Amino acid sequence: MLRDAALRVTAPRLAVLNVVHDNPHSDTDTIIGQVRENLGAVSHQAVYDVLRALTTAGLLRRIQPTGSVARYETRVADNHHHLVCRSCGAIADVDCAHGAAPCLTASDDHGYTIDEAEVVYWGLCPDCSTSSSPK
Repeated sequence: MLRDAALRVTAPRLAVLNVVHDNPHSDTDTIIGQVRENLGAVSHQAVYDVLRALTTAGLLRRIQPTGSVARYETRVADNHHHLVCRSCGAIADVDCAHGAAPCLTASDDHGYTIDEAEVVYWGLCPDCSTSSSPK
């Protein structure tokens, strides 16, 4: 994947890809911690640089729901959306409800060539809605 994206294969890049693949929607601090567990001493800046390079190359997708830090995922080949829990912040993927990308047709595209639509569904995850329901 790295070579196909014209990127050198390095241990930090491989480690970041593996961590994000295994832990979708991870924030930067989580990624840094897991990469350090796998590689030892790696600077914050090195991980930030890798995240930027992989995102720019299209190998990672960066999302940032309102009120949240940036999160990363390896699911980049489609135009899926996200469910976000208002209570605990859990994030889950949800496929487009209306066919192929961009899955939403703007009522007026104002001359833009639309190539992506972003929808975020907000609510309570099953654990939070169970714990907050009246007894």
